[in-house]
This record gives sequence, structure tokens and C-alpha cells, in this order.
Amino acid sequence: MLMPLIYLVGGFILLIKGADWLVEGASSIARRFGLSDLMIGLTVVSFGTSAPELIVNIIASFQGSADIAIGNIVGSNISNTMLILGVTALITPLAVQKSTVLKEIPFMLLASITLLIMANDMIVDGYAQSELSRSDGMAFLGFFIIFIYYTFGIRNNGVNENGHTKPKMSLGKAWMLFAIGLLCLGVGGNLAVEGAKAIASMLGLSEALIGLTVVALGTSLPELAASIVAARKGKADIAIGNIVGSNIFNIFWILGISAAIKPLPFQPALNVDLLVVVACTALLFFLIHNGGFHRRILLWWRQERDYILNKFEGGVLLAGYIFYISYIVYRDLFLVVS
Repeated sequence: MLMPLIYLVGGFILLIKGADWLVEGASSIARRFGLSDLMIGLTVVSFGTSAPELIVNIIASFQGSADIAIGNIVGSNISNTMLILGVTALITPLAVQKSTVLKEIPFMLLASITLLIMANDMIVDGYAQSELSRSDGMAFLGFFIIFIYYTFGIRNNGVNENGHTKPKMSLGKAWMLFAIGLLCLGVGGNLAVEGAKAIASMLGLSEALIGLTVVALGTSLPELAASIVAARKGKADIAIGNIVGSNIFNIFWILGISAAIKPLPFQPALNVDLLVVVACTALLFFLIHNGGFHRRILLWWRQERDYILNKFEGGVLLAGYIFYISYIVYRDLFLVVS
């Protein structure tokens, strides 16, 4: 048990540091092309914090560990939405931009619903088994291109030329950090997958449970760190944009690549978890759209609507995540056995 734990923990450390160096290097390179800090947060930061999921899924796909690959993405999206935003909102209330509430979060909901439909070939098409096929992966990548096109379309919204931050390091150092980050992600992802599979085998746990919990939490640590730091610096739009962007990246980009590499068999038991992804995304939209509803009752007459994720709403998300984790552990240990 010791060596798999060392592999798992060591892999997570390399994933976290690798993502940090990747984001730092890529952000510096992006600034040299005149991209605003907001644009960097919506693209580079989201991509960088999703890099651990990408590496883990690519390795899991090549090794035929479909449950880890799918469970990692589903679990990461649930962790991002309920755990990370819940904890971040408990630390400091988050004021959210109108475009995020009305455009980007609905796009995230579309991604969740699309995954639910495409993964259920048995139910939708009456096939003998369900899987995310290569054609599904290509469709996901098509949606991802649309999202990137939309993101670049709003790259300068509300930002003038003075809103661009100058690079803090030389171009050579930026490329070096970028390369080292990629290397750490590759090594760390391989160690994390191998450690997770070994632990699941030793404890008699399913790979799906390990993917939904341990691997998902480990690969979501960069999002947690980035969102908390952004929120404490008063950049709530970056904190939420990081999570929304990461969740969209996870489904359309990472699962798209994973399925394109090798079709991923889907276990119908994971439908409950996919429904949780859809439900928690809808819940996030409702909570932000009605943020501070206990206060809004007194201000019902106001024409302007502010979008806030307060500490109360953060507590609701966190409580939902604790309930979900308790359920899937009980399901794997008792319901499956019985």
C-alpha cells in the first residue's frame, strides 16, 4: 500500500506544480501577444488548471481505464462546482458578471446535458452497450472550438489598451517554465493513474469510485488554489470564470480528446453522477441568479439585478458536495455488494 500512496501523492504534487508553472509561463507568453488579464483568466488559466485532468485522462484512455477517465471528469466538474465554489464563496462573497450568468454558465449546462445524452447509447439509441465513441469525441471537440471562438470574441469586453499587463519575465524563462510544467504534468499524471488503480485493487474499490473521489479531488487542486487566490484579490470574475471555463474544457476538450484516442465504455451506474453534474450546474445558475435572495426580498422593487454568490449560497453548495460524496461511498461499498 505504501508505494501506491507514494505514487498517488507524488503524482498530485507534480500535477499541481506542473499546472502552476504551465499557467505562469503561458500567461507571460500570452501577455506578449497583447491579451488582457481577463482573457488570460478565461483561457490560459482555465486550460492550465484543467491540464492535470487532461494528462490523467489521456494516460487512462491509452491504458483502457475508461472508468477512471470518465469518473475523473465527472467528479472534477462536481468538485469544481460544489466544493471549490462553495469554499471560495465561504471565504469571500463573489460578485459575478452578467455575461457569465446568462451565457457561460448556460454553456456549461449545455456541456453537461450533451455528455449525459451522448454517453447513454443504450437508452437513447437502444444499443447493446453505451460508450463515448470517436464520433462523440469529435462532436465534443467541435463544441469546444465554438466555445473558444466565443471566448476570443469577448476578449476585450470592458478592457482598454491600458488594461493589458506587461510580462513579468523574459520570453526564454516563460517558455522554460511552460516546458517544465508540461513535463511535470506528464510524469505526475502517469504516477497518479498507476497509484489510483493499485489502491482501488488493494482495497477492493471500483475504479469509478477512485476516479470520482481521489483522482477528481487531486486534479481539481489547481482550480481550488487559483479560485481562492483570485477571490482573495477581489477578482471574482476570474474565480468563477476559472471554474466555468475548466468545466467546459473538461467535457468538450478533455473527454473529446480521450474518446477520440479510444472509445470509452460507459457504465449505466454513472448516470446518477451525470445527473448530479447537470443538477449542480443548474443549482449554481439559480444561486448566482438569485444571490442573496434573503436580501433581495427587501429590494424587490429595484430594476437592476446584481449577481452574487454569498456565503449562504456557498454553504449550500458545500453541503450538497458532502452529501454527494457520502452517497457514492455508500453506493460503492454497500449497494454494489448487495
